[in-house]
Amino acid sequence: MAALDLHEQEQIDALKAWWKDNRNHILAGVLIATVAVGGWRGWQYYQDGQSGDAARLYAEFTRQLDSKDAKRINDAAAAITGKFASSVYASRAALQAAQANELGKDPALARTQLQWVIDHTGEAGLKAVAQLRIASLLLDEKNYADAMKLLEAEHPASFDGLYADLRGDVLSAQGKQEEAGKAYQAAIDKTDARSMYRNLIQMKMDALVPAK
Repeated sequence: MAALDLHEQEQIDALKAWWKDNRNHILAGVLIATVAVGGWRGWQYYQDGQSGDAARLYAEFTRQLDSKDAKRINDAAAAITGKFASSVYASRAALQAAQANELGKDPALARTQLQWVIDHTGEAGLKAVAQLRIASLLLDEKNYADAMKLLEAEHPASFDGLYADLRGDVLSAQGKQEEAGKAYQAAIDKTDARSMYRNLIQMKMDALVPAK
């Protein structure tokens, strides 16, 4: 293939820089939305049987989320995970607290909370979300081997596109352009054609540096 001209290369570099800075935020939003839509009915049904105390703690946690105060958010999440670890509130609080810590530039604490979800949740969708988000953090650390292990872990079929997309990111970061392209294509094939996220995957695929 022909070498890229300067303008094309600048566009590719700009896209890569933008995605590196925003990947975790975008991915977190997509994953939370995926779980919310896919599990909302079950969540509504299940929460009716939960402890009133757990529900009140979760309500307090959501108020602290609005405060944007990291200590208050983490303390509220810890109260739920400590007292009501088996409730549906606990894993959701841990996921949301992890997102707040990612935004607050505390990836180590976010990773601890995400690992808690993996170890404690009984919901396959929430576990899949936590695995993806830890893999994304590991990618930032350039720990490609451990990231790929998580991306090869068992997960619901509805997450196939998201897992393939992040595999593409990991492979691209390693300079494995051809393998990354295949992963992105698999992600596109597994993502709803109406989804804006599918367009973003296509942009990343198009931005892969072609072989000379």
